[in-house]
Amino acid sequence: MRDTRILLRTGAVPALLLAAVAVAAATAAATAAPAAGGTAPVAAGPDFQYVGQDDRVHGLTAPKGCVAAKGGGSRPVTNHTRGTATFYREPGCAGAPVERLGPGTVTQVRPYFASVRFSATG
Repeated sequence: MRDTRILLRTGAVPALLLAAVAVAAATAAATAAPAAGGTAPVAAGPDFQYVGQDDRVHGLTAPKGCVAAKGGGSRPVTNHTRGTATFYREPGCAGAPVERLGPGTVTQVRPYFASVRFSATG
């Protein structure tokens, strides 16, 4: 606290910046605190994620049916949906499947995929 007062008096750090950092730190600490059940909260994220041929990470939340692989899917794929993801080289889930990925699975799909069909889940 003494260091903070010295910095404020000398004008080395704007007071609003210090206040923003303090609020951010307090928010992060509150978010990271364990929930009432004694476990830390799970971070929300996409249910299905892949790295495209465009070198960008693409994610889908609650995908259903046939979905186009934006950016041309390839390389690492993560399926955290409740169903199976079936990969196709053709758009519109046409042609023979090149890979099937069960729930909770991570794998490489090579050389690429253009669309993915997600099985119905209940």
